[in-house]
Amino acid sequence: MRDFAGLEEFVRERMRRTRLPGVSLALVQGDEVLYARGFGFRDLEKKLSATPSTAYGIGSITKSFTAIGILQLQEEGKLSLEDPVEKFLPLRIRPFGEPIRIWHLLTHTAGIPALAYAEAELRWEQGTGGRPLALATVEDFVAWLNAAEDWVEAKPGTRWFYLNEGYILLGGIIAKLSGLSYADYVRKRILEPLGMGNTGFLGEEFAELATPYVVPAEGQPRPGKIRPIPIGSDGALVSTALDLAKYLGMWLRRGAPLLRPESYAEAVRPRVPMPAEPRWPEPVGPASYALGLSVQRFFGRTLVGHGGSVLVYTAHIGFVPEEGVGVAVLANGSGYPMAQFAQAALALLLGEPLERLPFVRLEAVSERILGVYGTYRDTMRATLRPRGGTVELVVEDREAPLTVVLALEEVGEGEVRFRALLGERTLPVVVRLGDPPELLYERYKLRRVAPLP
Repeated sequence: MRDFAGLEEFVRERMRRTRLPGVSLALVQGDEVLYARGFGFRDLEKKLSATPSTAYGIGSITKSFTAIGILQLQEEGKLSLEDPVEKFLPLRIRPFGEPIRIWHLLTHTAGIPALAYAEAELRWEQGTGGRPLALATVEDFVAWLNAAEDWVEAKPGTRWFYLNEGYILLGGIIAKLSGLSYADYVRKRILEPLGMGNTGFLGEEFAELATPYVVPAEGQPRPGKIRPIPIGSDGALVSTALDLAKYLGMWLRRGAPLLRPESYAEAVRPRVPMPAEPRWPEPVGPASYALGLSVQRFFGRTLVGHGGSVLVYTAHIGFVPEEGVGVAVLANGSGYPMAQFAQAALALLLGEPLERLPFVRLEAVSERILGVYGTYRDTMRATLRPRGGTVELVVEDREAPLTVVLALEEVGEGEVRFRALLGERTLPVVVRLGDPPELLYERYKLRRVAPLP
């Protein structure tokens, strides 16, 4: 029997750091649930614990369900992935004169940069910014895209730009060709065959729904709001760790009973590189996008998955086909990345040490280097502090502190190398991992004099 104590400590510690209220997680091998449990609270005020049956919004994991629907319709001869979208919807926009085809929407390669409808609506709803856009029907979204002709950036099929609106159109095509609403199609053709009885859509009733939370940079999490998302084919599903375990079982059976083997192969075939990530001397490769799923190398195997966020809920699924294992992790807030929880869990299942994961190494190094630094005899001070997944350097000045964002270049045995952008020039920044750590920045050498407050 596997020991999951290390994983449990990993999850608890990172929940503590980021103040995530609750997390639910399930690990599967084939059709068997190896491990499932909840951490923290599904409701902070009532002190109700999170469990494997707690329901959370799963955001853009919904896109893989939409991709399944499109592939099922192709199997039935109702469409082809090569069909122009304008065959089914009055889409007039043609980036660089080329029609947008169904597979372009599935792979986020329509050539249109993100128009941020979802970001605007979600932030407005949670009171953190954004604005309402009154996009309620497929026709509204078609008009929204048609008006973006002068925003196109690439020929269709050539470059990855994540486009939520494209998946809304795919939901419209599913509804048009099936005669069902998108939600009813997903229930009838995906959820019911897999026995996912605790999965539905935002705004519906659930036996054990997690309270959604806005988790600010400082202060206590506060309850957020949830409402239905129009059409919903880009990110409206709600599910549980145990139901997503059933969904992962389907993928580990190469799509059975929902897809034929050739459709499964289409779904997981890498089609376009996603934006480059830092190159680590580690066994976790950069990702490519398939059909509603991402694909990358992971400890010499293939990792397929997708994440999701509606700000007050976050989630991630991942599976390794060669080993027949998968993971689902969900939370009622934004904080520690769910993808990193998923990778840690899968590394454990594969017998790989967590310390080999790039983000774990970076976290360990960050704990050693973040803090307040001083020059010779404390004539000047600067602070290294975290910022949105990277690090920033702040040179102290009461009137005009200088803030420089550092891009990570390399984590070595004895030092960490960054690069700073200062005006039109870039500048190497080095932190030596001594006791105390030393910072080499521009003309200055500084030593750490205190940890972060």
